[in-house]
Amino acid sequence: MAQQPFPADLLLTGARIHTVDADLPEAEALAVHDGRIVWVGPDAGADAWAGPDTERIDAGGKLVLPGFIDAHNHVRLGSDDACVQLAGVRTLEAILDRIGTWHEAHPDAPWIEAEAFDYSAIPGGRMPCAADLDPVTGDTPAIVLSYDVHTAWLNTAAMRRLGVTRERTDLPFGTAAVDPATGEPTGFVKDFAIKGLSLEGHRALRDLGVPWASPDRQYGRLAKSLDDAIGFGITTVVEPQNSLDDLELYERARAEGRLRSRIVAALFHPRGTTEEELDAFAAAARRYAGDRLRVGPLKLYIDDVVEPRTAALLEPYTGCGKHRGETFYPAEEFAELLAGLDARGFQCFVHATGDRGIRTVLDAVEHARAVNGPRDARHQVVHVECLDPADVPRFAELGVVACMQPRHCAPEIAGPGQDWAENVGEDRWHKAWPMRSLHEAGAVLAFSSDWNVAEMDPMVGIYTAITRRPLGGGDPWQPAETVDVRTAVHGYTMGSAHANFLEADRGSLTVGKAADFVVLSRDILAIAPERIPGTVAETVVVAGEVVHRIA
Repeated sequence: MAQQPFPADLLLTGARIHTVDADLPEAEALAVHDGRIVWVGPDAGADAWAGPDTERIDAGGKLVLPGFIDAHNHVRLGSDDACVQLAGVRTLEAILDRIGTWHEAHPDAPWIEAEAFDYSAIPGGRMPCAADLDPVTGDTPAIVLSYDVHTAWLNTAAMRRLGVTRERTDLPFGTAAVDPATGEPTGFVKDFAIKGLSLEGHRALRDLGVPWASPDRQYGRLAKSLDDAIGFGITTVVEPQNSLDDLELYERARAEGRLRSRIVAALFHPRGTTEEELDAFAAAARRYAGDRLRVGPLKLYIDDVVEPRTAALLEPYTGCGKHRGETFYPAEEFAELLAGLDARGFQCFVHATGDRGIRTVLDAVEHARAVNGPRDARHQVVHVECLDPADVPRFAELGVVACMQPRHCAPEIAGPGQDWAENVGEDRWHKAWPMRSLHEAGAVLAFSSDWNVAEMDPMVGIYTAITRRPLGGGDPWQPAETVDVRTAVHGYTMGSAHANFLEADRGSLTVGKAADFVVLSRDILAIAPERIPGTVAETVVVAGEVVHRIA
């Protein structure tokens, strides 16, 4: 056995390696030097790479995958330990009981803050209002964020504190809904993800004393989420919506040793972004261009979300007369905007959930290609929740990535009886998260969690992608759009790497690429799907360094 020119820093043996590399799909061992893979092959060839200081990992026959790349993960947003947690609370009575119990235990708190309320918990399909909250919150201002962070729910005291009145409903942090009979604000605020998470909106909330918006609370959420990410084997996180101010948080995390996952940070482009701000975005991309922290893509919105009926649909919402939602830009304006950003070389992540919103984005990309000429832009449609079949082939034709969150299509979240399914109506259920149709049409699928909208754990996403069943088991919803387990793994590895121009460096276990990989407790490629949830990352390696290990 020929000795190699230098010993490996790290040697992994005894593994079932699924490389996600078509040229060498399976292996038993790999060697790492200077943070990169220098050899992949059978156990029999591993000892040639061993030296006196080589660290060894014996995988004991367990499955090894490339480190997961979560293509859309809001690590800055949550969850927040200082908030009342409402995830899984299914009735308005239970929501109010949990908030009231917290308030009784913290009578001197200046604010009551809660997160992750589910729209379907509110009876009759209506949106929540201040009158619901007031009896359990009294004169203490309260703000409750929805599970998707697209809406906020205020009590009367919070409306007073934040200046919400019938004359002032267009707010820096959202758009206040009004009672159609009285014209008075109800306490329900739409567009929070678009306005409240913008630089202006966030600063407004911070200046008005909302603790959730303070820098220390932001950093606490980030640090906790980064710890969770590495524990799940997520070695690259794409954080999709940041201001320039937020980059300081990542700098702090790196300085304090909390930035163990690699970060790609997209910058938020709200409507009205100026050329000077775009220049600043481009400068930030030049400054942050490393393999641990990279800045560059832009995040835009074309519509909102289906549950409160703010996504843009081709046909009206079920039972809502002519209401079909709105786009945030007229189609022609958005097409010109995207063409201008494309001409400057920006990659765009565009939130689009409704079939009309998605079509508007695809039309804009088509326009940009006609104006600027085709280029490898890899613009993304993010979410792709309700897609008209006529638009399925356009993703591959236009080089647009489908950045999707499999967990969102779980029956207990979006299926029959839930607001998503009821709002679009059964005759449109075939449009829901068409992952298999997109894959078979040649589109690039980039999978992600959308934490903290859904669980961060890739095992939950993979299970849902291949079964479309509830997490606890049960009947599937729209099973014709499931994908096989290898396609799901590809979506969390090479698909997401390609989506973010990382395929030369990450996404597969290939000689020359970064040594980012995970040893799993179960072989998810071989076990029954119901056993995939609960599979854990026993060892996580980033750049050849063991950053997480379960003894």
